[in-house]
Amino acid sequence: MSQAASQAWAFYRDVAKNRVVWTIRDKDGYPAPKTSSGQRAQPFWSTLARVEKIIETVPAYAGFEPVEISWNDFCAKWIPGLSRDGLLVGVNWSGKRAVGYDIEPERLRQHVEAVMENPQ
Repeated sequence: MSQAASQAWAFYRDVAKNRVVWTIRDKDGYPAPKTSSGQRAQPFWSTLARVEKIIETVPAYAGFEPVEISWNDFCAKWIPGLSRDGLLVGVNWSGKRAVGYDIEPERLRQHVEAVMENPQ
């Protein structure tokens, strides 16, 4: 399993268990950088510890603060908005450049709900 796939699986498992998603914002709003494919993705993480590590270790995100979102709000508000805006979801980005797996918002919801139905 690749590092990105491993991070994605951890995201699905953690969110299914805790029913919380995390992102970051600063005074200008939420980041949505271009991915290597040229499409924009907004990063989300499955735990506060993961968010804090990115803020501490990735210079581009040094001025950001963590934002907690309940799974219900994420499904009701964020997924439709991300889809409408043509954004992917960056899943548990990690490393010195905060990169990883990007997925369509609706597919992410399906994966998390599948884990909720069949926890391992």
